[in-house]
Amino acid sequence: MLGAEDVDRAVGFWAAVLGYDPVRFENSANDFTILVPPSKEGTRVAVQRSETPVQEAPRVHLDLVVDSADEQAAAVERLVGLGGEVVEWDYSGEDPDFIVLADPEGNRFCVVNARV
Repeated sequence: MLGAEDVDRAVGFWAAVLGYDPVRFENSANDFTILVPPSKEGTRVAVQRSETPVQEAPRVHLDLVVDSADEQAAAVERLVGLGGEVVEWDYSGEDPDFIVLADPEGNRFCVVNARV
């Protein structure tokens, strides 16, 4: 589940990132929405309103995994174009295989190059 202050904004961003379709529960008290793969098969992602502050270093976050440095660069460029933001990360060490981003709500996630 992804928590968000602005569920519509979060749903729009993550639906575009994943290529998933939103299924909204109109009578939900917390704007509960599920993002569903177009094939209707596979893992779904839930989004709902949350008043919990964004954590700078969350214990659980999404890793979007790609297969090359070029694919990683293209993914980061696309995600920034969708409203994401690259986040400076002091914990990366030298030459990390991941790039940390924040979604429009400030939730952190990574684009990981699996070939490193």
